[in-house]
Amino acid sequence: MNRSTATAERSTATQLSLLIVDDDEPFSESLLSALRAQGFGATAVDSCAEARAAMATSRFDAILVDRKLPDGDGIELLRHRPPGDDAEFIMITGHATVLSAVDALKKGAHDYLTKPLDLAKLTSTLGHLTRTRALKSELRELRAELISGGRFGALVGRSAAMRPVFELIARVAATDASVLIEGESGTGKELVADAIHHLSPRRAGPLVPVNCGAIAESLIESELFGHERGSFTGAERMHKGFFERASGGTLFLDEITEMPARLQVNLLRVIETGKIQRIGGSEQIPIDVRVLAATNRHPQDAICEGRLREDLFFRLAVFPIVVPPLRDRIGDVALLAGHFLGLLNDAHDTRKRWAADAIAELEKRAWKGNVRELKNAVYRSYILADDVLHAESAIETSNGKANRDAPLAFPGRVGTSVADTVRNLILATLEEARGDKRAAAKLLGISLKTLYNRLNVYNASRT
Repeated sequence: MNRSTATAERSTATQLSLLIVDDDEPFSESLLSALRAQGFGATAVDSCAEARAAMATSRFDAILVDRKLPDGDGIELLRHRPPGDDAEFIMITGHATVLSAVDALKKGAHDYLTKPLDLAKLTSTLGHLTRTRALKSELRELRAELISGGRFGALVGRSAAMRPVFELIARVAATDASVLIEGESGTGKELVADAIHHLSPRRAGPLVPVNCGAIAESLIESELFGHERGSFTGAERMHKGFFERASGGTLFLDEITEMPARLQVNLLRVIETGKIQRIGGSEQIPIDVRVLAATNRHPQDAICEGRLREDLFFRLAVFPIVVPPLRDRIGDVALLAGHFLGLLNDAHDTRKRWAADAIAELEKRAWKGNVRELKNAVYRSYILADDVLHAESAIETSNGKANRDAPLAFPGRVGTSVADTVRNLILATLEEARGDKRAAAKLLGISLKTLYNRLNVYNASRT
Protein backbone atom coordinates (compact mmCIF):
# COMPACT_ATOMS: atom_id res chain seq x y z
CA MET A 1 0.00 0.00 0.00
CA ASN A 2 1.37 3.41 -0.97
CA ARG A 3 0.28 6.55 0.91
CA SER A 4 1.71 9.93 -0.15
CA THR A 5 1.36 13.50 1.12
CA ALA A 6 3.57 14.95 -1.62
CA THR A 7 5.47 13.57 -4.54
CA ALA A 8 9.13 12.81 -4.14
CA GLU A 9 9.92 15.03 -7.09
CA ARG A 10 8.88 18.18 -5.23
CA SER A 11 12.06 18.28 -3.15
CA THR A 12 13.72 21.69 -2.98
CA ALA A 13 16.92 22.99 -1.42
CA THR A 14 15.12 23.37 1.93
CA GLN A 15 12.66 20.44 1.67
CA LEU A 16 13.70 16.81 1.92
CA SER A 17 11.92 14.06 0.02
CA LEU A 18 11.27 11.20 2.44
CA LEU A 19 10.24 7.55 2.18
CA ILE A 20 8.73 5.89 5.26
CA VAL A 21 8.92 2.08 5.34
CA ASP A 22 6.85 0.65 8.21
CA ASP A 23 4.01 -1.89 8.44
CA ASP A 24 2.48 -0.17 11.51
CA GLU A 25 -0.21 1.83 9.68
CA PRO A 26 -1.30 4.08 12.62
CA PHE A 27 2.36 4.96 13.23
CA SER A 28 2.98 5.69 9.53
CA GLU A 29 -0.12 7.87 9.21
CA SER A 30 0.82 9.82 12.33
CA LEU A 31 4.39 10.31 11.09
CA LEU A 32 3.15 11.39 7.62
CA SER A 33 0.92 14.04 9.21
CA ALA A 34 3.75 15.35 11.39
CA LEU A 35 6.17 15.54 8.47
CA ARG A 36 3.57 17.19 6.24
CA ALA A 37 3.01 19.86 8.90
CA GLN A 38 6.73 20.67 8.70
CA GLY A 39 6.67 20.99 4.90
CA PHE A 40 8.40 17.75 3.95
CA GLY A 41 7.38 15.68 0.94
CA ALA A 42 6.78 12.10 2.13
CA THR A 43 5.66 8.73 0.82
CA ALA A 44 4.85 5.69 2.98
CA VAL A 45 5.01 1.99 2.10
CA ASP A 46 4.70 -1.09 4.32
CA SER A 47 7.15 -3.66 2.97
CA CYS A 48 10.64 -4.11 1.57
CA ALA A 49 9.22 -5.03 -1.82
CA GLU A 50 7.18 -1.82 -2.09
CA ALA A 51 10.17 0.19 -0.85
CA ARG A 52 12.40 -1.25 -3.60
CA ALA A 53 9.77 -0.38 -6.20
CA ALA A 54 9.50 3.18 -4.91
CA MET A 55 13.30 3.59 -4.82
CA ALA A 56 13.57 2.33 -8.39
CA THR A 57 11.19 4.98 -9.76
CA SER A 58 11.70 7.99 -7.45
CA ARG A 59 14.60 9.80 -5.80
CA PHE A 60 14.52 10.20 -2.02
CA ASP A 61 16.81 12.24 0.22
CA ALA A 62 16.17 10.10 3.28
CA ILE A 63 14.52 6.76 4.04
CA LEU A 64 12.98 6.15 7.47
CA VAL A 65 12.76 2.40 7.77
CA ASP A 66 11.69 -0.12 10.40
CA ARG A 67 14.13 -2.99 10.90
CA LYS A 68 11.41 -5.61 11.25
CA LEU A 69 9.16 -5.77 8.18
CA PRO A 70 6.84 -8.54 6.95
CA ASP A 71 9.20 -9.57 4.15
CA GLY A 72 12.64 -8.88 5.63
CA ASP A 73 15.04 -6.67 7.58
CA GLY A 74 14.81 -2.99 6.65
CA ILE A 75 18.60 -2.65 6.76
CA GLU A 76 18.80 -4.82 3.64
CA LEU A 77 17.34 -1.92 1.64
CA LEU A 78 20.51 0.02 2.40
CA ARG A 79 22.74 -2.81 1.27
CA HIS A 80 20.87 -3.37 -2.01
CA ARG A 81 19.98 0.16 -3.07
CA PRO A 82 19.82 1.08 -6.80
CA PRO A 83 23.07 2.31 -8.46
CA GLY A 84 23.66 6.03 -7.84
CA ASP A 85 21.15 6.18 -4.96
CA ASP A 86 22.58 8.35 -2.17
CA ALA A 87 19.60 8.50 0.20
CA GLU A 88 20.44 8.63 3.91
CA PHE A 89 18.90 5.82 6.00
CA ILE A 90 17.36 6.46 9.41
CA MET A 91 16.48 3.24 11.20
CA ILE A 92 13.30 3.26 13.32
CA THR A 93 12.29 0.34 15.52
CA GLY A 94 10.28 -0.58 18.57
CA HIS A 95 12.71 -3.37 19.43
CA ALA A 96 15.92 -1.46 20.09
CA THR A 97 19.07 -2.98 21.50
CA VAL A 98 22.57 -1.58 21.68
CA LEU A 99 23.82 -4.33 19.37
CA SER A 100 21.14 -3.68 16.73
CA ALA A 101 21.86 0.08 16.82
CA VAL A 102 25.60 -0.45 16.44
CA ASP A 103 24.98 -2.96 13.64
CA ALA A 104 22.79 -0.49 11.74
CA LEU A 105 25.31 2.32 12.05
CA LYS A 106 28.15 0.05 10.96
CA LYS A 107 26.17 -0.89 7.85
CA GLY A 108 25.82 2.77 6.89
CA ALA A 109 22.69 4.09 8.61
CA HIS A 110 22.79 7.83 9.28
CA ASP A 111 20.92 7.56 12.59
CA TYR A 112 18.92 5.16 14.74
CA LEU A 113 15.65 6.17 16.44
CA THR A 114 13.34 4.17 18.70
CA LYS A 115 9.57 3.97 19.15
CA PRO A 116 7.72 5.78 20.59
CA LEU A 117 9.35 8.31 18.30
CA ASP A 118 10.87 11.48 19.75
CA LEU A 119 9.63 13.97 17.14
CA ALA A 120 12.05 16.67 18.33
CA LYS A 121 14.97 14.29 17.79
CA LEU A 122 13.70 13.35 14.33
CA THR A 123 13.22 17.03 13.41
CA SER A 124 16.77 17.78 14.52
CA THR A 125 18.11 14.86 12.47
CA LEU A 126 16.19 15.94 9.37
CA GLY A 127 17.30 19.54 9.84
CA HIS A 128 20.92 18.42 9.86
CA LEU A 129 20.27 16.31 6.77
CA THR A 130 18.74 19.30 4.98
CA ARG A 131 21.87 21.36 5.58
CA THR A 132 24.16 18.48 4.67
CA ARG A 133 22.36 17.74 1.39
CA ALA A 134 22.41 21.43 0.43
CA LEU A 135 26.15 21.61 1.11
CA LYS A 136 26.82 18.44 -0.88
CA SER A 137 24.81 19.81 -3.78
CA GLU A 138 26.73 23.09 -3.71
CA LEU A 139 30.05 21.26 -3.57
CA ARG A 140 29.08 19.17 -6.60
CA GLU A 141 28.24 22.38 -8.47
CA LEU A 142 31.53 23.96 -7.40
CA ARG A 143 33.52 20.95 -8.54
CA ALA A 144 31.73 21.06 -11.91
CA GLU A 145 32.45 24.80 -12.12
CA LEU A 146 36.10 24.15 -11.33
CA ILE A 147 36.40 21.56 -14.08
CA SER A 148 34.67 23.71 -16.69
CA GLY A 149 35.90 27.19 -15.85
CA GLY A 150 38.56 27.04 -13.15
CA ARG A 151 36.36 28.57 -10.42
CA PHE A 152 35.77 27.36 -6.87
CA GLY A 153 33.49 29.98 -5.34
CA ALA A 154 35.51 33.21 -5.27
CA LEU A 155 38.76 31.28 -5.82
CA VAL A 156 40.12 31.03 -9.36
CA GLY A 157 42.50 28.32 -10.55
CA ARG A 158 42.71 24.91 -12.11
CA SER A 159 46.40 24.16 -11.65
CA ALA A 160 47.58 20.92 -10.09
CA ALA A 161 48.86 22.95 -7.12
CA MET A 162 45.40 24.37 -6.32
CA ARG A 163 43.27 21.26 -6.68
CA PRO A 164 44.35 19.83 -3.28
CA VAL A 165 43.43 23.18 -1.68
CA PHE A 166 39.92 23.01 -3.14
CA GLU A 167 39.56 19.41 -1.99
CA LEU A 168 40.65 20.30 1.57
CA ILE A 169 38.19 23.21 1.67
CA ALA A 170 35.40 20.89 0.54
CA ARG A 171 36.26 18.34 3.23
CA VAL A 172 36.63 20.69 6.20
CA ALA A 173 33.85 23.17 5.41
CA ALA A 174 31.00 21.05 6.75
CA THR A 175 32.76 20.54 10.09
CA ASP A 176 33.43 22.93 12.99
CA ALA A 177 37.16 22.22 13.04
CA SER A 178 39.58 25.12 13.49
CA VAL A 179 41.65 25.78 10.37
CA LEU A 180 45.07 27.41 10.08
CA ILE A 181 45.57 28.80 6.57
CA GLU A 182 49.22 29.23 5.65
CA GLY A 183 50.67 31.01 2.66
CA GLU A 184 52.74 33.93 1.44
CA SER A 185 51.25 37.42 1.35
CA GLY A 186 48.87 37.87 -1.54
CA THR A 187 48.07 34.19 -2.13
CA GLY A 188 44.37 34.53 -1.26
CA LYS A 189 44.14 33.23 2.30
CA GLU A 190 41.09 35.40 3.07
CA LEU A 191 39.31 33.93 0.03
CA VAL A 192 39.99 30.44 1.40
CA ALA A 193 38.44 31.47 4.73
CA ASP A 194 35.48 32.95 2.87
CA ALA A 195 34.98 29.70 0.93
CA ILE A 196 35.12 27.59 4.11
CA HIS A 197 32.53 29.79 5.82
CA HIS A 198 30.11 29.93 2.89
CA LEU A 199 30.23 26.16 2.40
CA SER A 200 29.64 25.49 6.09
CA PRO A 201 26.43 25.07 8.12
CA ARG A 202 27.32 28.47 9.63
CA ARG A 203 26.96 30.37 6.36
CA ALA A 204 23.72 32.02 7.51
CA GLY A 205 25.74 33.59 10.34
CA PRO A 206 28.35 36.33 10.03
CA LEU A 207 31.90 35.96 8.78
CA VAL A 208 33.92 38.46 10.82
CA PRO A 209 37.44 39.10 9.49
CA VAL A 210 39.99 40.59 11.88
CA ASN A 211 43.46 41.68 10.82
CA CYS A 212 45.48 41.14 13.99
CA GLY A 213 48.29 43.29 12.60
CA ALA A 214 46.02 46.27 11.90
CA ILE A 215 44.81 46.83 15.46
CA ALA A 216 46.87 48.82 17.96
CA GLU A 217 48.20 46.59 20.73
CA SER A 218 46.46 48.71 23.37
CA LEU A 219 43.07 48.08 21.74
CA ILE A 220 43.20 44.51 20.51
CA GLU A 221 42.00 42.87 23.74
CA SER A 222 38.96 45.15 23.87
CA GLU A 223 38.27 44.61 20.16
CA LEU A 224 38.41 40.82 20.48
CA PHE A 225 36.63 40.26 23.79
CA GLY A 226 34.72 43.52 24.37
CA HIS A 227 34.56 45.74 27.45
CA GLU A 228 32.07 46.93 30.02
CA ARG A 229 31.12 50.55 30.49
CA GLY A 230 33.60 52.36 32.73
CA SER A 231 36.17 49.57 32.57
CA PHE A 232 38.84 52.06 31.49
CA THR A 233 39.17 55.73 30.57
CA GLY A 234 37.05 56.41 27.51
CA ALA A 235 34.86 53.32 27.91
CA GLU A 236 31.60 55.28 27.88
CA ARG A 237 29.42 52.33 26.90
CA MET A 238 29.44 48.54 26.81
CA HIS A 239 31.24 47.25 23.72
CA LYS A 240 30.81 43.81 22.17
CA GLY A 241 34.04 42.37 20.79
CA PHE A 242 34.62 40.46 17.58
CA PHE A 243 33.91 37.11 19.26
CA GLU A 244 30.41 38.17 20.31
CA ARG A 245 29.73 39.81 16.94
CA ALA A 246 30.69 36.55 15.19
CA SER A 247 28.27 34.48 17.29
CA GLY A 248 26.64 31.76 15.21
CA GLY A 249 29.19 32.28 12.46
CA THR A 250 32.91 32.35 11.82
CA LEU A 251 35.75 34.53 13.14
CA PHE A 252 38.71 34.86 10.78
CA LEU A 253 41.93 35.93 12.51
CA ASP A 254 44.31 37.10 9.80
CA GLU A 255 48.01 37.64 10.59
CA ILE A 256 47.61 35.65 13.81
CA THR A 257 51.35 35.85 14.49
CA GLU A 258 51.02 39.64 14.90
CA MET A 259 48.84 39.17 17.99
CA PRO A 260 50.74 39.94 21.25
CA ALA A 261 51.85 36.79 23.07
CA ARG A 262 49.99 37.70 26.26
CA LEU A 263 46.71 37.84 24.35
CA GLN A 264 47.39 34.52 22.64
CA VAL A 265 46.97 32.95 26.11
CA ASN A 266 43.51 34.52 26.42
CA LEU A 267 42.62 33.48 22.89
CA LEU A 268 43.57 29.88 23.61
CA ARG A 269 41.41 29.86 26.73
CA VAL A 270 38.41 31.27 24.84
CA ILE A 271 38.72 28.70 22.06
CA GLU A 272 38.99 25.84 24.54
CA THR A 273 36.20 26.94 26.91
CA GLY A 274 33.81 28.53 24.42
CA LYS A 275 33.40 31.50 26.75
CA ILE A 276 34.64 35.08 26.82
CA GLN A 277 34.88 37.68 29.57
CA ARG A 278 34.67 41.34 28.65
CA ILE A 279 37.29 43.71 30.06
CA GLY A 280 35.96 45.02 33.38
CA GLY A 281 33.32 42.31 33.58
CA SER A 282 32.97 39.20 35.73
CA GLU A 283 30.43 37.26 33.67
CA GLN A 284 31.57 34.31 31.55
CA ILE A 285 29.64 34.73 28.29
CA PRO A 286 29.09 31.59 26.15
CA ILE A 287 29.93 32.01 22.47
CA ASP A 288 29.21 29.87 19.43
CA VAL A 289 32.00 30.71 17.02
CA ARG A 290 34.18 28.79 14.61
CA VAL A 291 37.74 30.12 14.46
CA LEU A 292 39.80 30.28 11.29
CA ALA A 293 43.29 31.79 11.37
CA ALA A 294 45.91 32.69 8.79
CA THR A 295 49.59 33.51 8.72
CA ASN A 296 52.13 34.42 6.05
CA ARG A 297 54.93 33.07 8.24
CA HIS A 298 56.03 29.48 8.55
CA PRO A 299 54.40 28.38 11.84
CA GLN A 300 57.48 26.64 13.20
CA ASP A 301 59.60 29.73 12.50
CA ALA A 302 56.98 31.90 14.20
CA ILE A 303 57.03 29.60 17.23
CA CYS A 304 60.83 29.73 17.44
CA GLU A 305 60.76 33.53 17.13
CA GLY A 306 58.19 33.80 19.94
CA ARG A 307 55.51 35.18 17.62
CA LEU A 308 53.19 32.21 18.02
CA ARG A 309 52.57 30.10 21.09
CA GLU A 310 53.01 26.42 20.37
CA ASP A 311 49.88 25.41 22.31
CA LEU A 312 47.80 27.93 20.36
CA PHE A 313 49.29 26.65 17.11
CA PHE A 314 48.24 23.07 17.87
CA ARG A 315 44.75 24.27 18.83
CA LEU A 316 44.33 26.31 15.65
CA ALA A 317 45.99 23.86 13.27
CA VAL A 318 43.44 21.08 13.74
CA PHE A 319 43.19 21.21 9.96
CA PRO A 320 46.00 23.12 8.21
CA ILE A 321 45.64 24.34 4.62
CA VAL A 322 48.68 25.65 2.75
CA VAL A 323 47.92 28.00 -0.15
CA PRO A 324 50.67 27.72 -2.81
CA PRO A 325 52.43 30.79 -4.20
CA LEU A 326 51.47 31.89 -7.70
CA ARG A 327 54.84 30.80 -9.11
CA ASP A 328 53.90 27.18 -8.32
CA ARG A 329 50.46 27.43 -9.92
CA ILE A 330 51.33 26.51 -13.49
CA GLY A 331 48.73 27.85 -15.91
CA ASP A 332 46.82 29.95 -13.38
CA VAL A 333 48.44 33.28 -14.33
CA ALA A 334 46.62 33.25 -17.66
CA LEU A 335 43.36 32.27 -16.00
CA LEU A 336 43.67 34.97 -13.33
CA ALA A 337 44.74 37.69 -15.77
CA GLY A 338 41.67 36.99 -17.88
CA HIS A 339 39.45 36.83 -14.81
CA PHE A 340 40.62 40.17 -13.40
CA LEU A 341 40.28 41.88 -16.77
CA GLY A 342 36.77 40.45 -17.12
CA LEU A 343 35.79 41.90 -13.74
CA LEU A 344 37.10 45.33 -14.76
CA ASN A 345 35.30 45.21 -18.10
CA ASP A 346 32.04 44.28 -16.37
CA ALA A 347 32.46 47.00 -13.74
CA HIS A 348 33.17 49.76 -16.28
CA ASP A 349 31.16 48.47 -19.25
CA THR A 350 34.23 48.20 -21.48
CA ARG A 351 35.54 45.60 -23.92
CA LYS A 352 39.28 45.83 -23.38
CA ARG A 353 41.41 42.79 -24.18
CA TRP A 354 44.92 41.46 -23.78
CA ALA A 355 47.41 41.75 -26.64
CA ALA A 356 48.18 38.48 -28.42
CA ASP A 357 51.54 37.94 -26.71
CA ALA A 358 50.70 39.56 -23.37
CA ILE A 359 49.65 36.47 -21.41
CA ALA A 360 52.79 34.56 -22.39
CA GLU A 361 54.88 37.47 -21.09
CA LEU A 362 52.93 37.63 -17.83
CA GLU A 363 53.48 33.92 -17.26
CA LYS A 364 57.25 34.43 -17.34
CA ARG A 365 57.17 36.64 -14.24
CA ALA A 366 57.82 35.36 -10.71
CA TRP A 367 55.05 37.50 -9.18
CA LYS A 368 56.63 37.75 -5.74
CA GLY A 369 53.52 39.50 -4.47
CA ASN A 370 51.44 36.57 -5.75
CA VAL A 371 47.81 36.95 -6.84
CA ARG A 372 47.47 40.38 -5.20
CA GLU A 373 50.41 41.71 -7.22
CA LEU A 374 49.02 40.27 -10.44
CA LYS A 375 45.60 41.78 -9.72
CA ASN A 376 47.12 45.22 -9.16
CA ALA A 377 49.22 44.88 -12.31
CA VAL A 378 46.15 44.04 -14.39
CA TYR A 379 44.36 47.06 -12.94
CA ARG A 380 47.24 49.39 -13.83
CA SER A 381 47.45 47.99 -17.34
CA TYR A 382 43.71 48.40 -17.71
CA ILE A 383 43.91 52.07 -16.74
CA LEU A 384 46.77 52.74 -19.17
CA ALA A 385 45.21 50.90 -22.11
CA ASP A 386 42.74 52.34 -24.59
CA ASP A 387 41.54 49.03 -26.02
CA VAL A 388 44.39 46.53 -25.83
CA LEU A 389 46.38 45.70 -22.68
CA HIS A 390 50.09 45.07 -23.11
CA ALA A 391 52.26 43.12 -20.70
CA GLU A 392 54.96 45.80 -20.51
CA SER A 393 52.97 48.20 -18.33
CA ALA A 394 52.10 45.47 -15.84
CA ILE A 395 55.57 43.92 -15.80
CA GLU A 396 57.44 47.21 -15.50
CA THR A 397 55.34 48.32 -12.54
CA SER A 398 55.53 44.96 -10.76
CA ASN A 399 59.25 44.75 -11.42
CA GLY A 400 59.90 48.09 -9.77
CA LYS A 401 60.80 49.90 -13.00
CA ALA A 402 58.03 52.43 -12.65
CA ASN A 403 58.96 55.82 -11.19
CA ARG A 404 58.88 55.29 -7.43
CA ASP A 405 58.88 59.02 -6.82
CA ALA A 406 55.74 59.55 -8.87
CA PRO A 407 52.69 60.34 -6.72
CA LEU A 408 49.95 57.77 -6.31
CA ALA A 409 46.91 58.25 -8.52
CA PHE A 410 44.15 60.28 -6.85
CA PRO A 411 42.41 57.68 -4.63
CA GLY A 412 38.84 58.58 -5.42
CA ARG A 413 36.53 60.71 -7.53
CA VAL A 414 35.89 64.43 -7.41
CA GLY A 415 33.17 64.90 -4.83
CA THR A 416 34.40 62.05 -2.62
CA SER A 417 34.27 62.97 1.08
CA VAL A 418 37.53 63.86 2.80
CA ALA A 419 37.16 60.92 5.18
CA ASP A 420 36.72 58.44 2.32
CA THR A 421 39.58 59.99 0.37
CA VAL A 422 41.92 59.68 3.37
CA ARG A 423 40.81 56.09 3.87
CA ASN A 424 41.42 55.22 0.22
CA LEU A 425 44.81 56.93 0.28
CA ILE A 426 45.94 55.04 3.38
CA LEU A 427 44.79 51.68 2.05
CA ALA A 428 46.28 52.33 -1.40
CA THR A 429 49.61 53.32 0.16
CA LEU A 430 49.61 50.22 2.36
CA GLU A 431 48.98 48.10 -0.73
CA GLU A 432 51.76 49.90 -2.59
CA ALA A 433 54.07 49.11 0.35
CA ARG A 434 52.95 45.43 0.08
CA GLY A 435 51.58 45.41 3.60
CA ASP A 436 54.68 46.89 5.25
CA LYS A 437 53.02 49.24 7.76
CA ARG A 438 56.23 50.99 8.77
CA ALA A 439 57.04 51.76 5.13
CA ALA A 440 53.47 52.89 4.48
CA ALA A 441 53.53 55.23 7.47
CA LYS A 442 56.79 56.74 6.19
CA LEU A 443 55.33 57.28 2.71
CA LEU A 444 52.26 58.93 4.21
CA GLY A 445 54.28 61.10 6.57
CA ILE A 446 52.43 59.90 9.69
CA SER A 447 53.48 57.96 12.77
CA LEU A 448 53.16 54.20 12.89
CA LYS A 449 50.78 54.58 15.85
CA THR A 450 48.51 56.88 13.82
CA LEU A 451 48.47 54.36 10.98
CA TYR A 452 47.51 51.55 13.36
CA ASN A 453 44.72 53.70 14.84
CA ARG A 454 43.27 54.47 11.40
CA LEU A 455 43.46 50.83 10.29
CA ASN A 456 41.69 49.83 13.47
CA VAL A 457 38.82 52.20 12.67
CA TYR A 458 38.56 50.86 9.10
CA ASN A 459 38.68 47.25 10.31
CA ALA A 460 35.88 47.88 12.83
CA SER A 461 33.68 49.56 10.22
CA ARG A 462 33.66 46.37 8.12
CA THR A 463 31.77 44.43 10.78
